[in-house]
Amino acid sequence: MSTPPLDLSTLHLSPADAEHLPLARDLTRRAMLPYYQQFGLLWVDEAFDQAWAWREQWRVMAAAQTLGYCSLSQDRQALFIRELHLLPAYRQQGVGAWVLDALKGWAHQRRLPLLRLMVFSSNPARHLYLRAGFEEVGQDGCFLRMQCSVPMLEV
Repeated sequence: MSTPPLDLSTLHLSPADAEHLPLARDLTRRAMLPYYQQFGLLWVDEAFDQAWAWREQWRVMAAAQTLGYCSLSQDRQALFIRELHLLPAYRQQGVGAWVLDALKGWAHQRRLPLLRLMVFSSNPARHLYLRAGFEEVGQDGCFLRMQCSVPMLEV
Protein backbone atom coordinates (compact mmCIF):
# COMPACT_ATOMS: atom_id res chain seq x y z
CA MET A 1 0.00 0.00 0.00
CA SER A 2 1.53 3.31 -1.05
CA THR A 3 1.22 6.55 0.85
CA PRO A 4 -0.67 9.32 -0.97
CA PRO A 5 1.42 12.38 -1.83
CA LEU A 6 1.78 14.86 0.99
CA ASP A 7 0.42 18.36 0.90
CA LEU A 8 3.61 20.16 1.96
CA SER A 9 1.57 23.26 2.83
CA THR A 10 0.24 21.39 5.90
CA LEU A 11 3.71 20.70 7.33
CA HIS A 12 4.55 22.15 10.72
CA LEU A 13 6.63 21.43 13.80
CA SER A 14 4.80 20.73 17.03
CA PRO A 15 6.34 20.31 20.50
CA ALA A 16 7.01 16.72 21.55
CA ASP A 17 6.83 15.59 25.14
CA ALA A 18 7.26 12.42 27.21
CA GLU A 19 4.33 10.67 25.53
CA HIS A 20 6.20 10.93 22.19
CA LEU A 21 9.48 9.55 23.54
CA PRO A 22 8.81 5.85 22.72
CA LEU A 23 8.04 6.59 19.06
CA ALA A 24 11.06 8.89 18.72
CA ARG A 25 13.38 6.36 20.38
CA ASP A 26 12.13 3.50 18.21
CA LEU A 27 12.30 5.55 15.02
CA THR A 28 15.84 6.69 15.82
CA ARG A 29 17.01 3.20 16.79
CA ARG A 30 15.61 1.65 13.59
CA ALA A 31 17.14 4.38 11.43
CA MET A 32 20.54 4.50 13.14
CA LEU A 33 21.20 0.91 14.21
CA PRO A 34 22.76 -0.10 10.86
CA TYR A 35 25.28 2.77 11.21
CA TYR A 36 25.98 1.92 14.84
CA GLN A 37 26.69 -1.66 13.78
CA GLN A 38 28.78 -0.59 10.77
CA PHE A 39 31.06 1.48 13.00
CA GLY A 40 31.10 -0.85 16.02
CA LEU A 41 29.09 1.48 18.26
CA LEU A 42 26.61 0.40 20.92
CA TRP A 43 23.06 1.75 20.91
CA VAL A 44 21.86 2.48 24.48
CA ASP A 45 18.18 3.34 25.03
CA GLU A 46 18.97 5.03 28.35
CA ALA A 47 21.40 7.44 26.69
CA PHE A 48 18.70 8.44 24.20
CA ASP A 49 16.21 8.94 27.03
CA GLN A 50 18.64 11.11 29.01
CA ALA A 51 19.31 13.32 25.98
CA TRP A 52 15.55 13.63 25.45
CA ALA A 53 15.30 15.41 28.80
CA TRP A 54 17.69 18.27 27.98
CA ARG A 55 17.02 18.83 24.28
CA GLU A 56 14.19 20.59 22.49
CA GLN A 57 11.94 17.94 20.96
CA TRP A 58 9.66 18.60 18.00
CA ARG A 59 7.30 16.41 16.01
CA VAL A 60 7.29 16.81 12.24
CA MET A 61 3.62 16.99 11.35
CA ALA A 62 1.37 17.14 8.29
CA ALA A 63 -1.98 18.37 9.54
CA ALA A 64 -2.61 16.04 12.54
CA GLN A 65 -0.33 13.21 11.34
CA THR A 66 3.13 12.66 12.87
CA LEU A 67 5.72 12.09 10.13
CA GLY A 68 8.82 12.07 12.31
CA TYR A 69 10.64 14.21 14.81
CA CYS A 70 13.66 16.40 15.34
CA SER A 71 15.73 17.11 18.39
CA LEU A 72 17.58 20.42 18.89
CA SER A 73 19.98 22.20 21.16
CA GLN A 74 21.74 25.53 20.88
CA ASP A 75 24.64 27.56 22.09
CA ARG A 76 25.52 31.22 21.51
CA GLN A 77 26.56 30.58 17.93
CA ALA A 78 24.42 27.81 16.48
CA LEU A 79 21.23 25.84 16.49
CA PHE A 80 22.21 22.15 16.50
CA ILE A 81 20.11 19.47 14.86
CA ARG A 82 20.79 16.52 17.16
CA GLU A 83 18.32 14.16 15.49
CA LEU A 84 16.09 14.37 12.43
CA HIS A 85 14.17 11.24 11.54
CA LEU A 86 11.15 10.61 9.37
CA LEU A 87 8.98 7.53 9.18
CA PRO A 88 10.04 5.54 6.08
CA ALA A 89 6.77 6.25 4.23
CA TYR A 90 7.47 10.00 4.34
CA ARG A 91 11.08 10.06 3.17
CA GLN A 92 12.09 11.45 -0.23
CA GLN A 93 8.96 13.59 -0.49
CA GLY A 94 10.46 16.97 0.40
CA VAL A 95 9.70 16.76 4.11
CA GLY A 96 13.35 16.69 5.21
CA ALA A 97 14.16 19.70 3.04
CA TRP A 98 11.15 21.51 4.49
CA VAL A 99 12.33 20.80 8.05
CA LEU A 100 15.82 22.09 7.27
CA ASP A 101 14.37 25.31 5.82
CA ALA A 102 12.13 25.74 8.86
CA LEU A 103 15.09 25.25 11.21
CA LYS A 104 17.14 27.81 9.25
CA GLY A 105 14.26 30.19 9.93
CA TRP A 106 14.31 29.34 13.62
CA ALA A 107 18.06 29.93 13.80
CA HIS A 108 17.50 33.31 12.15
CA GLN A 109 14.71 34.18 14.62
CA ARG A 110 17.00 33.24 17.51
CA ARG A 111 19.77 35.38 15.99
CA LEU A 112 22.05 32.38 15.60
CA PRO A 113 24.40 32.62 12.60
CA LEU A 114 24.81 28.85 12.09
CA LEU A 115 22.77 25.68 11.80
CA ARG A 116 24.88 22.62 12.60
CA LEU A 117 24.58 18.85 12.66
CA MET A 118 26.60 15.66 12.66
CA VAL A 119 25.89 12.73 10.38
CA PHE A 120 27.43 9.31 9.93
CA SER A 121 29.87 9.56 7.02
CA SER A 122 28.10 6.69 5.21
CA ASN A 123 24.56 8.04 5.71
CA PRO A 124 22.97 9.08 2.39
CA ALA A 125 21.14 11.88 4.26
CA ARG A 126 24.36 13.86 3.97
CA HIS A 127 23.42 14.48 0.31
CA LEU A 128 20.18 16.12 1.46
CA TYR A 129 22.20 18.34 3.78
CA LEU A 130 24.60 19.30 0.98
CA ARG A 131 21.65 20.18 -1.30
CA ALA A 132 20.21 22.27 1.54
CA GLY A 133 23.37 24.39 1.70
CA PHE A 134 25.32 22.63 4.43
CA GLU A 135 29.08 22.26 4.11
CA GLU A 136 31.27 19.57 5.58
CA VAL A 137 33.47 21.35 8.11
CA GLY A 138 35.21 18.45 9.82
CA GLN A 139 35.19 14.80 10.74
CA ASP A 140 35.13 13.12 14.15
CA GLY A 141 35.78 9.44 13.54
CA CYS A 142 32.76 8.08 11.68
CA PHE A 143 30.86 11.37 11.90
CA LEU A 144 30.93 14.33 9.54
CA ARG A 145 30.40 17.76 11.08
CA MET A 146 28.27 19.93 8.82
CA GLN A 147 26.97 23.46 9.06
CA CYS A 148 25.27 26.15 7.04
CA SER A 149 25.33 29.88 7.53
CA VAL A 150 22.08 31.58 8.42
CA PRO A 151 21.86 35.02 6.81
CA MET A 152 21.40 37.77 9.38
CA LEU A 153 19.75 40.96 8.23
CA GLU A 154 21.31 44.19 9.42
CA VAL A 155 18.96 46.35 11.46
